[in-house]
Amino acid sequence: MDYLIKATCIPVIAAIVYGAMALYKYAVNGKASLIRLIPIIAAVLGAVLGVVAFYIVPEIHVADNVYSALFVGAASGLAATGSHQIFKQLSSKDGEKEVVTDENTDNNDENDEKKS
Repeated sequence: MDYLIKATCIPVIAAIVYGAMALYKYAVNGKASLIRLIPIIAAVLGAVLGVVAFYIVPEIHVADNVYSALFVGAASGLAATGSHQIFKQLSSKDGEKEVVTDENTDNNDENDEKKS
């Protein structure tokens, strides 16, 4: 039972990182170049939260030392990114996915001009 109480740190870190990345995505207004940084930011934020939790509430942390706390936090942050992708893929229609970037938009404009 004690181990179950200690394991609560992992989903808490993942939930905090998930919310923070949702706010980040909203703040960058969908810019593809900044959205690509989300997994890196999630891992770093998770690692920081893991270390903070290790020192502030060590009784509920799984890690035995600060390095373990760092890696547990980083893994929790990356788990938040993965859980977002699971929901995103399950909610998409028949796996259809259209990626619109600045490069694609520029090429489409040039093709439209050539057709005219």
